Amino acid sequence: MASIEAVYRERHHPFHRRALYSFLLVAGVLAIGTIGFHYIEGYSYVNAFYFVSMLATAEGPAVTPATALGKIFASFIAFVSVGSVIFALAYLFGPFFGKFLRLEERKARKEERIISEDIRKHEKRSR
Repeated sequence: MASIEAVYRERHHPFHRRALYSFLLVAGVLAIGTIGFHYIEGYSYVNAFYFVSMLATAEGPAVTPATALGKIFASFIAFVSVGSVIFALAYLFGPFFGKFLRLEERKARKEERIISEDIRKHEKRSR
C-alpha cells in the first residue's frame, strides 16, 4: 500500500515546477498584452507593459485606450490577466493550503472525539 506522501508526490508537481508554470503563465499573458498594446495603441513597450501589469493587478491604468479595438483588447486582457494571476497563485500555493486544512481538520476531529467522550462520561455519571 502506497503512503500518503507517495500518492501526494504522484498527484502534485514539486514546488519549483509549479512556480515555473505559474511564472510562465503570467509572463505569457503579460507578453501577449504588451505586444498587443504596442501594435494596437502604439504604446512603447515599457508603457504597454506598465498598462498590462496594472490591468493584471486589478489596479487599473491611469489612461484609457484611444481606439475601440484597444478598449476591447484591454477588456479581454483584464479578464485573462486577473484570472491568470489568481490561477497561478492558487496553483502555486494550493497544495500548501490543502495540507494546512487537512492538519486543522485532524485537530478538529480529535477535539470533537475528546468532547464526545467527555459528554458520554458526564451522561453515565448523571444516570
